[in-house]
Amino acid sequence: MKFTDGLWLVRDGITINGAVQNYVVEKTPEGLTAITQTTPITGRSATLNSTLLTVKFHSPLPGVVGVKIIHHDGVQERGPVFELTKGTGDHVKIEETDSETVLVSGGLRVVIRKGQQWAVDFYHGDERITGSGYKSMAYITDQDGNTYMREELDLGVGEFVYGLGERFTAFVKNGQTVDLWNKDGGTSSEQAYKNVPFYVSSKGYGVFVNHPELVSYEIASEKVKKAQFSVSGESLEYFVIDGPTIKEVISNYTSLTGKPALPPAWTFGLWLTTSFTTDYDEATVNSFVDGMAERDLPLSVFHFDCFWMREYQWTDFQWDERVFPDPVGMLKRLKDKGLKICVWINSYIGQRSRLFEEGKKNGYLLKKPNGDVYQCDLWQAGMALVDFTNPAACEWYAGYLRDLVDMGVDSFKTDFGERIPTDVVYFDGSDPMKMHNYYTQLYNKVVFEVLEEKLGKNEAALFARSATAGGQQFPVHWGGDCYADYESMAESLRGGLSLGLSGFGFWSHDIGGFENTAPAHVFKRWLAFGLLSSHSRLHGSTSYRVPWAYDDEACDVTRYFTKLKCSLMPYLYDVAGQAAEHGWASMRAMVMEFPEDPTCEVLDRQYMLGDSLLVAPIFQENGEVKYYLPAGRWTHLLSGETVQGGSWRKEKYDFFSLPLFVRQNSLLAIGSVDNKPDYDYAAGVKFGLYSLEDGTGTSATVRDLKGAPELTVKADRKGSIVTVTAEGSGKEFSLSLKDLGAISSVEGAEQVDETTVKVNAGAKSVSFTITLK
Repeated sequence: MKFTDGLWLVRDGITINGAVQNYVVEKTPEGLTAITQTTPITGRSATLNSTLLTVKFHSPLPGVVGVKIIHHDGVQERGPVFELTKGTGDHVKIEETDSETVLVSGGLRVVIRKGQQWAVDFYHGDERITGSGYKSMAYITDQDGNTYMREELDLGVGEFVYGLGERFTAFVKNGQTVDLWNKDGGTSSEQAYKNVPFYVSSKGYGVFVNHPELVSYEIASEKVKKAQFSVSGESLEYFVIDGPTIKEVISNYTSLTGKPALPPAWTFGLWLTTSFTTDYDEATVNSFVDGMAERDLPLSVFHFDCFWMREYQWTDFQWDERVFPDPVGMLKRLKDKGLKICVWINSYIGQRSRLFEEGKKNGYLLKKPNGDVYQCDLWQAGMALVDFTNPAACEWYAGYLRDLVDMGVDSFKTDFGERIPTDVVYFDGSDPMKMHNYYTQLYNKVVFEVLEEKLGKNEAALFARSATAGGQQFPVHWGGDCYADYESMAESLRGGLSLGLSGFGFWSHDIGGFENTAPAHVFKRWLAFGLLSSHSRLHGSTSYRVPWAYDDEACDVTRYFTKLKCSLMPYLYDVAGQAAEHGWASMRAMVMEFPEDPTCEVLDRQYMLGDSLLVAPIFQENGEVKYYLPAGRWTHLLSGETVQGGSWRKEKYDFFSLPLFVRQNSLLAIGSVDNKPDYDYAAGVKFGLYSLEDGTGTSATVRDLKGAPELTVKADRKGSIVTVTAEGSGKEFSLSLKDLGAISSVEGAEQVDETTVKVNAGAKSVSFTITLK
């Protein structure tokens, strides 16, 4: 929200009371409290009829400093609030000199100046990373009596801002006005399904605004050297989060707001759906499933979209008996074919649903201020919304989900959750403005916890559309409604990369686009992108998404990339484990892995899949692609070609390839199975050792299906000698040299050919050396 008219003037009707002078800084049990004046104090009389701002500094975790700016402290706090990790505060140090008071938390320092002009500076070590200066912190009123709190943090020369949730606009947020308000706006607008009040800077720090309500950002827009954010009310709290790398920032941020859960391994396979408004019954479903099997197209999950329930009755959790007369038997028959089952749900209850009367009678539905049930006709006729602030309503809703899990359902697509009204009353008295974005957190939490309860930890997975901060704890999320063209494919990727820089570890999208039906060439290019994403789903609106509906080659492309992804699962599941442990996205923006390369700071049409694989999807019918390889040796995974990076490349590919490169000094684990995603990854795993430089080392971890490390292999090179150690499984594995020349001799293992070594099953601790020619 803009308050000024250019650099010098204030907009009509706006009054800004900004911090100008430090009155006092006091030590508190939580940290520091500063009192700042909004007018200079020239004498005792100047203290009358004045506005003060109270600024509290505290640190919940090392490397994280909270700043709370308060005007009037008598405002009654109403929830909801983000659930944040709070440490003991023992890590905090307070230092004071004649000119400044300092709070130290890990490698982060916040310095409050004692001079005549208000200034707060944040340092990593000796480097100033950002700060709040004269009049930046402010209490603002408008002509209608509305009040706002504002902060402006400095942006340096060449500094870029990323994140703020899944945003489909430009990847770099500089120059944008961003209002965080969940909306069902598709992927082709400035609106977003997943609004997260957190951004990360290319300078290696992040800022989390601790407000679930509307947060309005001006990122180098109202003032081009400031990242401004504001909220309505009498207080504003934000956290500056230290790095110094983007990966460390995100790790610290997710330590504060929650780490992503680890999805079960089966979710990484190919998902196929009925699509949205298409006609289908059990025979149709079987024709899809059997058609995939007949064409040797590995399928892991079948999803039933909305019309598994009868029209007008969503959500009632009841199979439409006209087309599914034997749902229990049908699900068993599908599961006997090796499939997992997902069904579509949402949190809206149509008036014709069997749940409506129950919800109305028991007070489980959102109400208007006069006590009536809130209803509308947008989506389902007469629909109401479940009030997830009511514990009894949560248990009521969860009970129906348990019944479906008992029937054979393994996962739920938790659609919608964005169209949440603000003229309503919640059971627990929550502020409806704060609940608009936060509603999805409660909704997805209820569903996720049912799956964990019924299926076990690391067996729960959603396919969710809406989210806010903390939503990363309930994966997986998908990008929403996109068109079936290259532009939407690209905007989907931008959204996924932004979400990954907002703490979300797992992300998917509708392969081929949701709206309309893609030309075959778009579908085939999207297949490569989709099957090199963390999760992969074929889904559409008005037409089926089975590959043979496009052309025969689409089947071949589907088979090729699905099998490739299954074979990559030992690597991908370790990447998933890193997401759960550190908060790092599986699909990482280039700047996340190469923060020192200025070219990577703006790249949004390619990404790193984990830390070792570079993927550049193709967005043109003719197969041409322009992409950038950072400095170092890169080996194309499919062709084996090795090239030197540090430059842009322009190439042309057929439908069975794309730029897919392995980074130098990588030890890449390839599985022995290519027809399903969940198997014994350590059994017969093949490691590729890529361009290992002299004097360097690398390692790879293979996990079991619960995400626990099972086999760890390390390789170190000194001159022509490569020393390899393995700890863990005791199962047979092999190691092949890539761009390292031929083997001269091997000690401690069996040489297979001039580039490959095999370790037989047996010992759980292995060490051997390879001498290079």
